[in-house]
Amino acid sequence: MRRVLAILLLLVAIASSRAGTHDGNDVVLLGDSNTWLGGDSCDNRRGWSWWFCSCYHPATCVSYARSGATWTNTPSTVRDITGYSETISDNNVIYNQIYRLVDAVRTGVQPMPELVVVMAGTNDAWFCTKRPYALSETADEAFSRTLPACASEAVTLASSVRLACDILMRELPSSRIVLITPMQSVSAGSDAIAAVSAIIADCGQRIGLPVIRLDTDGCVKADTERRHRTYTYDGNHTNTEGARCIGEYIARAIDNISDK
Repeated sequence: MRRVLAILLLLVAIASSRAGTHDGNDVVLLGDSNTWLGGDSCDNRRGWSWWFCSCYHPATCVSYARSGATWTNTPSTVRDITGYSETISDNNVIYNQIYRLVDAVRTGVQPMPELVVVMAGTNDAWFCTKRPYALSETADEAFSRTLPACASEAVTLASSVRLACDILMRELPSSRIVLITPMQSVSAGSDAIAAVSAIIADCGQRIGLPVIRLDTDGCVKADTERRHRTYTYDGNHTNTEGARCIGEYIARAIDNISDK
């Protein structure tokens, strides 16, 4: 009995130590509606960010995500840190979430994050008419060209990811960056999600950033959701159980990346 108790106490100690690993870490999330669902303070259980926090135990976790956001810029995209949109628009892009974050760090509103997580791509795949050039260029092609000078010159998914990550690494050099591909989506379609995810993964590899593949390894499967809503409420956005599954998976995946 004493041996069993000792083992249990050891397991609790290990778990507590693990949970405390990130107590001093400030985390920032960028993304689209599935991240936005958790709220700016990551306090809504409908979003994966709440479950991520409950598993990862950061000191702080702030979301700059917006519903409708895309990685891909347009020829009309400009830097805009004050505008607000919950639908697809020229300036509702990851590029501007990054500059909102950079401004918040510079002004002391946001602590310098140890970790920045970017989960986006669903809208790039779903609303292709709004981002007609998104899939017109591979990562190899984007990286063979000179880095775009501004967002309006980066109108493909690959060039947008490249530019955004370059800004993040330049402005927040001490932050660790993790990219996450979109989960499967009934409305966006399997082929489009796969194409978007492959480009994001290729860009991450080119830049040297870790990529978590929700499109292949996540719990949300479009075929299942099409037949019966299991982890989403509409085939595209997580319900509470889907948020839990994804949030905990992301926390474990980032821990595994950190351990390597």
